[in-house]
Amino acid sequence: TSAADTLEAQVDKLRDDVGRRQRKALEKHGGDQGELVALLAGATPVVGPGVKLVVDDAEGTDQGGGGPRETSGFTDTGRVRDRDLQRVVNGLWQSGAEAISINGQRLTALSAIRAAGDAILVDNRPLVPPYTVLAAGDGKPLSSAFQASADGQYLQALKDTFDIRTSMSVQQKVSLPVAPSLIVRTAEPHKAADTGSGAADTRKGTS
Repeated sequence: TSAADTLEAQVDKLRDDVGRRQRKALEKHGGDQGELVALLAGATPVVGPGVKLVVDDAEGTDQGGGGPRETSGFTDTGRVRDRDLQRVVNGLWQSGAEAISINGQRLTALSAIRAAGDAILVDNRPLVPPYTVLAAGDGKPLSSAFQASADGQYLQALKDTFDIRTSMSVQQKVSLPVAPSLIVRTAEPHKAADTGSGAADTRKGTS
């Protein structure tokens, strides 16, 4: 057990180091749109105006029961399901959010929201209610656009029909952390100034 704990600590340290290096590479080599690329990849923290949306189970709902949180349909137990959070996040993106986090967990284009038994997982990290969603963007227009959207109306229906608790407020300042890890989907080999080898650029991606 001691050896496993030591190795796990080393893995965490190396993972953090890799994440820092990847973020620096995005910022340095992103070209004219380096800052935008880093923002969309979750490689840089975000501080600015936005909205705060809190979604919670219905009052009196047993947090430890009521069935699993995964569902492919409409919730009917007063418990927030993975599909509910998926719709909330997608609605915020479509309404103009520039960056989003749930309970301090930064989302990226590759983030997954799903459930495993009694827990909702965001990128395999279990979260517990209430779910605090922070979205960076133009506060009032973002809030209005979301509430008028199909996903905003879906959330209102959860509140009206099943007493899911929700609150939304415009914030002068929201702070979103960097994503805990970045996933490299494609890469190109570093090309030296002049190797003289005549090697062709294969431009093969790695995942």
